[in-house]
Amino acid sequence: VQLQAFGGGAVQAGGSLRLSCAASGLAFSSYAMGWFRQAPGKEREFVATISVRGTTTYYTDSVKGRFTISRDNGKNTVYLQMNSLKPEDTAVYYCAASRLAVRTTSLGYDYWGQGTQVTVSS
Repeated sequence: VQLQAFGGGAVQAGGSLRLSCAASGLAFSSYAMGWFRQAPGKEREFVATISVRGTTTYYTDSVKGRFTISRDNGKNTVYLQMNSLKPEDTAVYYCAASRLAVRTTSLGYDYWGQGTQVTVSS
């Protein structure tokens, strides 16, 4: 199983980025997907999650209204559209796959990607 996250980069506050996570080696349409992030010196935190069909999503409060998670089961890919980025969004972003229902904690996720760096400057 491989989850490859990409699309990170350096942007100014107020800018946008779209992260992608391409999955292989698993039945992607049977897995709920999530995005997490970890800032330097901080614990990994939940960002967003989406159900297997994309009908249910959850977000951490700090990104509601700015970030949108989506998926394309035909392409085995999950996305995170990030708008109105803030310096506090700076972190390494990880995608993860859960064979169970949507999860808002790291517990229950079976597979993790390698992470992609997002840096937002003020």
